[in-house]
Amino acid sequence: MQRREFLKNTALAATAAAVGTTLVSDAMAAPLARPMIKKSLKWGMVKEELSIMDKFKLLKDLGYDGVELDSPDNLDMKEVLAARDKTGLELPGTVNSMHWKLPLSDPDPKKREECVKSIEKALRDTKQYGGTTVLVVPGVVNASVSYKEAYERSQAEIRKLLPVAEETGVKIAFENVWNQFLLSPLEAARYVDEFNHPMVGWYFDVGNVLRYSWPASWIEALDKRILKLDLKEFSFKKQNELGLWKGFDVEFMEGDCNWSDVNKALQKIGYSGWASAEVAGGDRKRLLTIREKMDEVFKA
Repeated sequence: MQRREFLKNTALAATAAAVGTTLVSDAMAAPLARPMIKKSLKWGMVKEELSIMDKFKLLKDLGYDGVELDSPDNLDMKEVLAARDKTGLELPGTVNSMHWKLPLSDPDPKKREECVKSIEKALRDTKQYGGTTVLVVPGVVNASVSYKEAYERSQAEIRKLLPVAEETGVKIAFENVWNQFLLSPLEAARYVDEFNHPMVGWYFDVGNVLRYSWPASWIEALDKRILKLDLKEFSFKKQNELGLWKGFDVEFMEGDCNWSDVNKALQKIGYSGWASAEVAGGDRKRLLTIREKMDEVFKA
């Protein structure tokens, strides 16, 4: 009996020691990285009449880390690169400028081809800018394009771009927008996975999904597929009282997006990187307000 008690007590002591060591180890482990750590915005939000260089200086002075340009666009590449190098303002990626006018789901193969060419240019431009993603709306469902057609056509066209993405090292990032397509987070995840390719992922727009679901649900489902974030707010009250699109007419932290839940969900999947404001822009004062509001979002 004494031997059994001795063995039992020894085992309990060893277990307690192991648990204690684990608890101490966990307590000493480095805290999880903050999810959103770099602030960006869209180039079209800058409404000051300034040169490219002075716009870059303005954004840097206001505390932004980067800005996303459209591509294809009419900006002079040399001027953009000079402004980037002079100010240190980064160019994390671009937004394809043709995916609405010429959707990858369009019934006309010539229009789809033109869109593919525009994304190819965006991939090459982004490489020169030093960015890592091209934001692409993958398709549009409407009266003349069925859901099935949008799904099949868009995937077929995107597959044509994978060699260019590999060559440039720039990823194609699909964004959830009000295009009546890929409305579920599980479907969005599947859409990415079906390419079975490392150069595609998701550009998650936090505010856009509130019409359909809760952002944390999308973040959980998309997980490591999320490459970058677009930030905007949305108000159900304004939507119901003033109309659907008026839901976006609200400042950060004053709508129905639970930014604390968003940050927790992002932290849980290990996201730590860029977040770009995509809201109504303006002059210096307005851009400063946006940056200050983003600080609140980041800390929520």
